[in-house]
Amino acid sequence: QVQLVESGGGLVQPGGSLRLSCAASGFTFSNYAMSWYRQAPGKEREFVAAISWGSINVVYADSVKGRFTISRDNAKKTTYLQINKLTPEDTAVYYCNRGRFINGDYEAQNSWGQGTQVTVSS
Repeated sequence: QVQLVESGGGLVQPGGSLRLSCAASGFTFSNYAMSWYRQAPGKEREFVAAISWGSINVVYADSVKGRFTISRDNAKKTTYLQINKLTPEDTAVYYCNRGRFINGDYEAQNSWGQGTQVTVSS
């Protein structure tokens, strides 16, 4: 059974940083690309970043380039998202996802965690 468990969210002031983690189990982690999505209140879930199984391919949404860094540790079966220079617009529930890169594009599979809340407020 595929399980993705996110952690690391919280309340942070504008300009602050957080490191999110996603612990995976129930599948061969190193066979899959991994990604992060987020969903703000009243908005649809949106893509944030993805990383290939060997960390060669890394893609980001334009809105987070230069501020967010995705990484993974295949030995620990964990995906990370370092988020810096947070703004109130980054407030959302952040979700981990399993997927694949096909012709350079990330395609999500229907495997989601429960999410971790990030709130940016002074």
